[in-house]
Amino acid sequence: MAISKILLYYVFTPLADPEAIRLWQRDLAESLGLRGRILLSADGMNGTVGGELSAVKRYLRKTREYPAFKNMDIKWSEGSGLDESGSSLDFPKLSVKVRDEIVSFGAPGELVVDKNGVVGGGVHLAPEELHELVASRKDVVFFDGRNAFEAEIGRFKNAVIPDVSTTRDFVAELDSGRYDHLKGSPIVTYCTGGIRCEVLSGLMKNRGFDEVYQLDGGIVRYAEKFGDTGLWEGSLYVFDRRGSLDFGPDTPRIGHCVTCDSLTNLMQNCAEPSCRSQLVVCAEHSAAEPLCPAHVAVTA
Repeated sequence: MAISKILLYYVFTPLADPEAIRLWQRDLAESLGLRGRILLSADGMNGTVGGELSAVKRYLRKTREYPAFKNMDIKWSEGSGLDESGSSLDFPKLSVKVRDEIVSFGAPGELVVDKNGVVGGGVHLAPEELHELVASRKDVVFFDGRNAFEAEIGRFKNAVIPDVSTTRDFVAELDSGRYDHLKGSPIVTYCTGGIRCEVLSGLMKNRGFDEVYQLDGGIVRYAEKFGDTGLWEGSLYVFDRRGSLDFGPDTPRIGHCVTCDSLTNLMQNCAEPSCRSQLVVCAEHSAAEPLCPAHVAVTA
């Protein structure tokens, strides 16, 4: 029986010709029947691809043959399955693009990379090292590096959740001074797979946050080690058709349905076509095309 897998990966490294690599990556992924999203820039590559296990393994092996990608950070997860053609059910198509940034903070001029990765970012902490830091320091601050809606169904205990709806909002949020009182505290940034925090931790250090860490491999790698038994609470939001991931059989539900306030880990788009909000919904109300609070107020 064919096994469906999803590969999440990134690497920060100088690339002289991202367009040439885009063409190679597109042809490689297409030849293996993979779907997903791959972004390239002069600073590296970021991707999530899914497909049949042997095809994904071959893709990874061939990609790592390129010297600049030899040490890219990778994480595996279970896919939802394969369609009749053997392609992943978790992605509608394959998209391979070149952008100014592989993570869209809107600050390409602040990012500096060399062959070893991001220059001037936060100190990487393995999951075990994170627990050691929390045990030894009572003033550790968890700082969520994701969009605020992602934290509604899962987050680290007592984390600071910035009021951002897109990654591009972080620069203005940091520059607002709203978090200046944390500049003397040890701050641990975290995100889904670690890539957003590679950039965010550097942005924070550039703005005077002296002791900045980043959870190496993000929430995904932390969950591989501790599941639901550590400091993480709830489910992990993901941007593919799976919607969210649980890390054990007893994952608690911490999201509150926008319609009835019941606990859930489901999310869906606001029913208003012009609205880009993601809403927490329960199974009962997921088919009711809920509106975000702003549109509820307008139509009330």
